[in-house]
Amino acid sequence: MKKSSPIALIIPIHYEQNNVIQLLKNISSKIKIPIVLYFIYDDDKDPSLKVISENIKNYNFKTKIIKNKLGTGALNAIKTGLINFHEEACIITMADGSDDLSSINEMYGLFCKGFHIICASRYMRNGRQNGGSIIKKTLSYMAGKSLYYLTSLPTHDATNNFKLYSKKIIDQISIESQGGFEIGIEILSKAHVLNFAITEVPTIWNDRNEGASKFKLWKWLPHYLKWYFYLILKKPFFVKIKSPIYNSIKTVGNN
Repeated sequence: MKKSSPIALIIPIHYEQNNVIQLLKNISSKIKIPIVLYFIYDDDKDPSLKVISENIKNYNFKTKIIKNKLGTGALNAIKTGLINFHEEACIITMADGSDDLSSINEMYGLFCKGFHIICASRYMRNGRQNGGSIIKKTLSYMAGKSLYYLTSLPTHDATNNFKLYSKKIIDQISIESQGGFEIGIEILSKAHVLNFAITEVPTIWNDRNEGASKFKLWKWLPHYLKWYFYLILKKPFFVKIKSPIYNSIKTVGNN
């Protein structure tokens, strides 16, 4: 990939009018690579749309605003973004400001070196999670760490949806997720079974400042567990990575 090529930044929005102005400021100040913004929305009456249209002119971003027609909710918004982006890679991020967008610069650099998925990791060295539900944080931490040690997955943070995906992976994988944010661990699991090159970078996650979280822990937990055990069965720790790219690229951050 040429370093001048933009990547897609897919941002589901649902009544995030109190967050999008700061989001645009963060994108402008923290991301140093070429991007195309994909805002995916559910509701034509969402006031976030007006705030975006009034403020986007202040920035030199190529922007696409696309309605989610697959059904309401974060999962379908993400699916809509994955169907519609045309760049060589995409990154999923939320509009609530919880993701540290400066991590994208290092993710992009590793993509240019040949990795197919780059995970922003809260649980590797120099990563951190600030705030949020103790139960959710504990389960996510335990899932990420146990998959790292029980399987050959080269990331400590499988459940974080803040990831970079190559277009090649998205075009090759059929998405089955139906419950919610588990789409991130599904894509990661299937890509790992197919021996795509995966690595991670440290990131800092901060709980949202405005609005209520859309995360439904107990409703979505069974869907996460499906992919958790899928990985354990398909790629236990003693199964060697066979992808040639692992022989030529040094995997970073697995400390």
